[in-house]
Amino acid sequence: MSSADPARQLLRHAVAALAYRTARALDGAPDHFAGFAAVGRTPIQILAHMGDLFDWALSISLGDEEWHAAQPRAWAEEKARFFGAVKGFDDFLASDAPLKAPIDRLMQGPVADALTHVGQLAMLRRLSGSPAIGENFFIADVAIGRVGADQPAAVQPFD
Repeated sequence: MSSADPARQLLRHAVAALAYRTARALDGAPDHFAGFAAVGRTPIQILAHMGDLFDWALSISLGDEEWHAAQPRAWAEEKARFFGAVKGFDDFLASDAPLKAPIDRLMQGPVADALTHVGQLAMLRRLSGSPAIGENFFIADVAIGRVGADQPAAVQPFD
């Protein structure tokens, strides 16, 4: 399967949208947000799990499935680890290396799971008293291959 495969490109777009939304959910979060304990996992635990999901997605794609539950690191390190794991997965998808997993399974498993967790982070931001700025994601400047924490400004933020 070539990196020009439309399904593979759609998966890359979904990954870029996830990175964009995660960056938005984390932008401007105070350092104490990492340990905000409302219900369930704290934001740093959620972000560590999201990094684990993309490490897992890459291992599945390579045909050597491995799951590792990492212990959360310091907040800045965990953010860097998450975006690094997303980049590693996207770099593989951008290559011509054969994909050893069905694209639909990658989407319904690790990518969809991570999208759920982005919503949790955004909700926890609001509950913690530091809401993320909302925006119209339909017109957001999401680009295949742009999967880092540094994302363009919102095209149409909500007031």
